[in-house]
Amino acid sequence: MQCRIWIKGHLDPSWQEWFEPLEIRPEASGRTTLCGSPLDQAALYRILLKIRSLGLVLLSLETDELLLNQEEQ
Repeated sequence: MQCRIWIKGHLDPSWQEWFEPLEIRPEASGRTTLCGSPLDQAALYRILLKIRSLGLVLLSLETDELLLNQEEQ
């Protein structure tokens, strides 16, 4: 499963370890994208819990299992 999570504001790159295996990508628009492939849905849920516990504002979440299935073929 591929996923992209948009968060309000910029996250410091030093937080990368907190959100592994997702990559932190700051955007010029003032938000941050976390993107990559969590191991499974439980790992994705843990990342969402981290976002919540840190008080970050979740703007959007997008998953794309179809894209991943096409890449595997």
